[in-house]
Amino acid sequence: MRKDHRPYVVKRAYQRFQKFYVNRFIRPQLESLGGRFVFMKPWHVEVFGAPVHIGDFLTLIATPDNKVRLTIWSNESDIEGITIGDYCLICPGVRISAATSITIGDNCMIANRAYLSDSDAHGIYDRSYPVGKTGPIRLENNVWIGDSAIITKGVTIGENSIIGAGAVVVKDIPSNTIAAGNPAKVVKELDPERKITTRADWFSDPVKLAEQFRILDRAMLEGNTYSGWFRSVLFPKIGD
Repeated sequence: MRKDHRPYVVKRAYQRFQKFYVNRFIRPQLESLGGRFVFMKPWHVEVFGAPVHIGDFLTLIATPDNKVRLTIWSNESDIEGITIGDYCLICPGVRISAATSITIGDNCMIANRAYLSDSDAHGIYDRSYPVGKTGPIRLENNVWIGDSAIITKGVTIGENSIIGAGAVVVKDIPSNTIAAGNPAKVVKELDPERKITTRADWFSDPVKLAEQFRILDRAMLEGNTYSGWFRSVLFPKIGD
């Protein structure tokens, strides 16, 4: 649809239901979950295994055709599992699969269908047994992973760095660079004189930000009616 036909009160109720769903069904599956999170369509988030730690101000978006999957699979005990820092963004279709340790720093953004795995899934020569060789993955603060990129075992990506869409990262990427390709290589260095505005900056006044979103929603949904909303759901037409 081109327009959200819901009345404002319906959209607010839907947002509250999403938060309820997270607290009722997802939070118990996690070792920890910070506050002020936003999960969009959380019923399309799948958590398997433990431990998974998530910080404050997470924004996570899932869709029916692009579920977000956080998976721990290991034959060892006392592993670090998955740790996601504060102010992170996880987009539809992201898969994070840890056999030992995947650590994602603050302010990181992971685009659609990116895949992080710290293991080979199976041994190269003995393929009868799962997991295979492992190596921890670390994304330092403010890393941006592009659409459909793959981050493999043992890789560290330095602070502020960007991984291009479709890249396959098999070696460490230094801080303040842009890497692309298969295998990924540094193609550009960021300007050290330019200030980088992070998601933490955007959330610096969360109360004010929330109020701005409410004002925007009221303006965009003004004039919507229950009858118009029902009609758009049951009998959509060109222009909806």
